[in-house]
Amino acid sequence: MAKKQKALSVRILGKDYLVGCPEGEEDALLRSAKHVDEKMNDIRMAGKVVGTDRIAVMAALNIAHEMLNTTNQVENIDKKAMQKLKQIELNIFEAVEKYKKD
Repeated sequence: MAKKQKALSVRILGKDYLVGCPEGEEDALLRSAKHVDEKMNDIRMAGKVVGTDRIAVMAALNIAHEMLNTTNQVENIDKKAMQKLKQIELNIFEAVEKYKKD
């Protein structure tokens, strides 16, 4: 069964938005809205981008870039961890085989 939706008010760049949110996800949505608001305010304060639409697009691109970089870092960590686990498994196997021979 789908989670019930709840209307939640968020403020981004001084404007209030009413957003549907699944019950239990309110904190995550509020943190997300705060992050978007901070990114958009940073871009607006830098003064290089004018217009709310352009600021929103730049903020979305920056957030997507951060997310993709983080995802790549996690994938690299996972690969390194798997390599180490395989090496440990091989070491254990070799130790057991050596023990059997003795």
